[in-house]
Amino acid sequence: MTESTAEQPSAEGVDSQPHPWAELAAEHFELLRLAPLPIDRQTGARPLRFVELGRVERHSKEQSLLRLVIELPGQKVRREQNVLEIWADHRGKEVRFGPDSGLQLEPQNRGLGRFLLAQGIAWARQRWAHYLVEGGALPAKDALDNEARLRRDHVLKAQGFEVTYQDNLQLKATYGAGRVSELHGDWHREKVQVVGLQEAAAMLEQADQNLHRQEVDIRKLEERIAVYKREDGGLRFTIACLVVFAVFQAGLLIWITTH
Repeated sequence: MTESTAEQPSAEGVDSQPHPWAELAAEHFELLRLAPLPIDRQTGARPLRFVELGRVERHSKEQSLLRLVIELPGQKVRREQNVLEIWADHRGKEVRFGPDSGLQLEPQNRGLGRFLLAQGIAWARQRWAHYLVEGGALPAKDALDNEARLRRDHVLKAQGFEVTYQDNLQLKATYGAGRVSELHGDWHREKVQVVGLQEAAAMLEQADQNLHRQEVDIRKLEERIAVYKREDGGLRFTIACLVVFAVFQAGLLIWITTH
């Protein structure tokens, strides 16, 4: 009895172990184009930007996972940011959207929220449209700013989720839906665009051609400026000579009249 107890880990040890898929890194990548948008008073400037979408999925008899990660070139974000997970429980026939800490995105207000949810919904609808959607609580920190709260609710409702508030201050809220088939897999395609390899190559080629044309234009402008500088130098010399001659003539005239 003692030996068998020593060989088997305790229940607490099993529960404390992380899930085998918890640290999965992205395996497939795509380039996303974030369209330039007008400056927002809450989130600031929103210029043209390119980010990377990483994707990894796993399947077993009990569950399936899709993890989407947004990588920002040249910028580090916290571990819990820019991550969306969709877990499918095949035993309970439920789909859960995570992480539990909420969908935290950087940059904000660029259409990435709807895009990630749309990708996850399309993945789940293709396989388990009849599964139920497991709801959950929304983080209270997302409701501290009224505009951020409205923006969050708009994103969820646009994808087919229902948002329910449990207090008059609209701080405690939950989200949910019926079945996966009731969710929507569309997003603002004019804000977030998936860029294919050929399109990316064409964009790079066009940018290189634009740079070459700009270099030619700059060189022509520099040549014109050099010509203007030479002409300006000649004019300055001529004016100086005229001034000296005029002074000499004035001096000579004065000398003649006084003598």
